[in-house]
Amino acid sequence: MVTIKELPKEEYLLKGHAACAGCGPSIALRLLFKALGNKVFLVVPACCTTVIQGPYPFTSFAVPLQNMLFEATGAAASGIAAALRLRGLEDITIIGWAGDGGTVDIGLQALSGAAERGTNFIYICYDNEAYGNTGLQRSGATPYGAWTTTTPTGKKERKKDMPFIMAAHRIPYVATACPSYPLDFINKLRKAKEIKGTKYIHILTPCPTGWRYDASKTVEIGRLAVQTGMWALFEIENGRFKLNPPSDRLVDKTKRKPVKEYLSVQERFRHLTDVDIEKIQKWVDEDWEFYRTLSSLERCI
Repeated sequence: MVTIKELPKEEYLLKGHAACAGCGPSIALRLLFKALGNKVFLVVPACCTTVIQGPYPFTSFAVPLQNMLFEATGAAASGIAAALRLRGLEDITIIGWAGDGGTVDIGLQALSGAAERGTNFIYICYDNEAYGNTGLQRSGATPYGAWTTTTPTGKKERKKDMPFIMAAHRIPYVATACPSYPLDFINKLRKAKEIKGTKYIHILTPCPTGWRYDASKTVEIGRLAVQTGMWALFEIENGRFKLNPPSDRLVDKTKRKPVKEYLSVQERFRHLTDVDIEKIQKWVDEDWEFYRTLSSLERCI
C-alpha cells in the first residue's frame, strides 16, 4: 500500500490548464499521473478533459494523448494497444479516460466490445453525473432527483450501475474510487496496471459547476458521498467482491451518515421533498444489504 511520502514529486498535469475551480476530474487526473507517471497513453473522447487540456496547439498534459470521437474510446484504445504491441512497446499503460456520458451512454458499445476482446488497457470513467462539457444535460449516470438543464424538476430515473455492468463482462478487475480518498485511487490504479486484460475503474468526481456547491468543498463533498453510503468504494477482482476502507465499515448502517447530509449541501438537490429523501435513503440501505451479501460470496459474478 502506497503512502503520501512515497508519491513522486513530478507533475504531468501542468500549470495553466483550463479546468474549473474545484474541478473533481482535474484532481483525479493529477492522482492518475502520481500513480502511473508519464509512461501512459491517454485516449480521451469529447468531454470536459478535452477542454482541460487546453486549446490546440497547446496542451497542459505532459503525456501522449489522443482525442477521439465521443463514442469511440474503447475502439481507439484497442487500436492503440495493437499498434504498441506490434512495435514492442509493452511498458506503456493505455488509459481510456472518459466522462460518464461518454461511458454509460454514448461510448458503452465500444467499451463493451473492448472488454469482450480483452483489450489490455485501463478504462477510467470520471463520473460528474452529467454531460458537463455540453451544458450540464442529464446522463445515464445522473442520480435520481438531480437537477440538470434537461431535468429542471429533477431526474426521475435511478443512476445506471456501470461498475456492475462491466463486472458482467467477466473482466479481471473492476473498481470504484473517489479523489477525496487519493491513496485508495492510486493503489487501485497501480494494481490495475499489473493485471492483463481490460480493467475498469469508475471514479466519482464532484463538479461544483454542475452540482452547485462552493468550489472549495469538492473534497468534502466526495467524502460525504462515501460517508453517507451514496458512493461505495469497492473492488471486484476475478469475480470476488470486496469493500475498501472506509466503506468496509459502513455495512453497519449506524456508521453511515444520513443521505440528507450529502444532498443538502448541493443545490442540484434543493427541490427534493422529505418523501424524495426518504426514497433515496431506502435505496441506499437496500444497496448496502446487497453489498453485505456480495461480500460473503466466493464469487459475485
